Amino acid sequence: MSNDFYRLKILPYAGILVKICRAYTNSQEDFEDCYQEVCLQIWRSNNNFKEQCEWSTWLYKISLNVSLTFLKKKKKANHQYFASDSLPEVSIEENKAFADESLNQLYDGIRQLSEVDRGVILLYLEEKSYQEIADIIGTNPNNVGVRIKRIKERLKKILNGKIY
Repeated sequence: MSNDFYRLKILPYAGILVKICRAYTNSQEDFEDCYQEVCLQIWRSNNNFKEQCEWSTWLYKISLNVSLTFLKKKKKANHQYFASDSLPEVSIEENKAFADESLNQLYDGIRQLSEVDRGVILLYLEEKSYQEIADIIGTNPNNVGVRIKRIKERLKKILNGKIY
């Protein structure tokens, strides 16, 4: 992968890629492996981008699919995960969010959601429209609205007032 491709096509969206990879991993090593695999798949698939959607929407779709595949492979391999309070450190300098305890608690809660719901709530938190989220996960916008409402309720119960 060329430095220019990474700098111009991936790095501007690194924030969401980091968030997605973080939501589907529980250790620094897994996070780095997942992030690297996401970047590699974006690079490999670059020629398949047909501009039927925005570049960012396409990146989200790839990163969610790669993260879900990564998670399934980890489950099949029956690896032991670190405790949920042991969060991965990010090697990307711009992201200082891992030091924020309330954010760590939010990610702990997000990790307790189903695999698809994690992606939906992350896209919602990125302020993506219901239509964009629907395009990425392959459903309709009304379903996304209902799903987000239910996810929020579940997160409130999971977090039970832990975030102030």
